[in-house]
Amino acid sequence: MAENTSDDKTEDKVNNNVCENVETSPVQNELNNKLKNRVKNYIKKLEDTGSVTTKEESEKIEIETFKQLYKPKLDGNQETYKKIPKFYFKLPRSDEVLAQKLREETRAQFLQKKSKELLDNSELKHLWSLLEKSNGNYSPSSNDDLTIDYMQYRKIRDEAGPKYRPYFTAEVFGRLQAAEGGFGKVRGVSLFNYVMRRVWLQQTRIGLSLYDVTGQGYLTEHDLESYIAELVPSLAALDGLDSSFSSFYVCTAARKFLFFLDPLRVGRVRIRDVLSCSFLDDLLELREEDLPMELQEQNWFSAASALRVYGQYLNLDRDHNGMLSINELAGYGSGTLTRAFLQRVFQQCLTYDGEMDYKTYLDLVLALENRKQPAALAYLFRVLDINSQGYLDAFTLNYFFKAIQEQMVAHGAEPVNFDDVKDEIFDMIRPEHPSRITLQDLVRSGHGHTAVSILLELHGFWAYENREALAAAGDHS
Repeated sequence: MAENTSDDKTEDKVNNNVCENVETSPVQNELNNKLKNRVKNYIKKLEDTGSVTTKEESEKIEIETFKQLYKPKLDGNQETYKKIPKFYFKLPRSDEVLAQKLREETRAQFLQKKSKELLDNSELKHLWSLLEKSNGNYSPSSNDDLTIDYMQYRKIRDEAGPKYRPYFTAEVFGRLQAAEGGFGKVRGVSLFNYVMRRVWLQQTRIGLSLYDVTGQGYLTEHDLESYIAELVPSLAALDGLDSSFSSFYVCTAARKFLFFLDPLRVGRVRIRDVLSCSFLDDLLELREEDLPMELQEQNWFSAASALRVYGQYLNLDRDHNGMLSINELAGYGSGTLTRAFLQRVFQQCLTYDGEMDYKTYLDLVLALENRKQPAALAYLFRVLDINSQGYLDAFTLNYFFKAIQEQMVAHGAEPVNFDDVKDEIFDMIRPEHPSRITLQDLVRSGHGHTAVSILLELHGFWAYENREALAAAGDHS
């Protein structure tokens, strides 16, 4: 009995704390108390009799209670309960100058406020000094020796001040602890790196938002190009970039974001997706002055990579009109892309009087150089799906492989039987439907890049046919 009384008092105290800032009338308070007592008496009655209510009875009681609680509010003078408040506001039109200026100024003030909430360099140094002081056994020669438990974690949070609190939640400690084995402690270096990474992401989020003209959380191609163009002067690895090539570099860099982060081709990418992918890390890696050439060649955003791609485009453009015809594009790579595939590229992609511009060419290059990526497979699948039916069947495979057989004859080789290749592709992909290969099947199998390479170019088919010999030669070398 004493326990029940204690529980009732605790419940009343909690309810009072929750509602202490809510202004209610004496009539409403009286009604609430009556309903509360009614529920308590009903529960007590059930405990005394040991009876169990049916589902229908419980729903009836719940509906009656709801009506008694909310009907007085709906019948009263409180306007907020009579209609749903407005939660959607249209973007101002181009001719609404004042509304646009108000929106821009409001967003600027908001982003400025968010920027002030971030930790600066001096505050990060202060945090590191607190981490060092928290552990008496810490040796400056080894950062890995700095570990803190949850009590020290809370102490640092309290000493650091309110600005640091968002970075020192119980959830953060739990996640860092789980990542390091879950022994009740976290490494100071891991915590500090987490704080720095979060501050960097927030800074970058604010920086990207400055280019989001509509404030909807998206960046168009023009927004991305503006961001990259203003970022270029701060990238030490691009210091030698010729000014005449600058616009082509910006176009090349921005196209990768759109190709991989805009699968529906709507012409915009979410800022959240830009932050969560690794492309920004690759781009900002160019801030290093002494970045090895090997890493630059592997980085799409480097000057070496951009010049390589643009140089290939210029070499293919034999008539120097700034566009590529299907015959000119046939010389891409090893020069073994089939005519059937090239025709489908020009049918599927945007062209101008039957010729391809640089942006369309960049999409093709990104697809062919990243065939293992889902976005690249989706691009190539759309090209291969000649009937736009959402799957590849034996007829489609035969259509493209026939061009491979023609190339083999042209090179003096004996053509391979299509049925053997078809069976190998289906065994490799293992589609859900025994006679249809979907995009999901290609991605899930992990061998989609091999299957499409067999159908696109003779070089890809040759590499697959001689995979064992190539592997043995690689092991020998």
